[in-house]
Amino acid sequence: MIKAVFQKQNGRICHCSIKGHAGYAENGQDVVCAAVSSAVQFTANLITECFHEQADISAENNKIIICLKQPQAGNGAVVLDGLLIHLQCISEEYPDNIKIQISEV
Repeated sequence: MIKAVFQKQNGRICHCSIKGHAGYAENGQDVVCAAVSSAVQFTANLITECFHEQADISAENNKIIICLKQPQAGNGAVVLDGLLIHLQCISEEYPDNIKIQISEV
């Protein structure tokens, strides 16, 4: 199962962590993993390359973390909102393969 954890600060998403495998199909055939991986990569690139937001982004051991340095400024938090909505849509279709948690810090 993929676990996506979003943290909000003053109502705006400032951090997300996505880890695990969907387990929907064999490696290379898993459409849930592919959809989530693509969405997260797109999000990271949009934040850093298009909006030039300052963020710490790491990817290792089946875990991707995006942490905005200034979540109250710029468009980074809005982009992370979009990622959350996208993952929620995937979760509605594949509830056994992705779990989403949201908390306020």
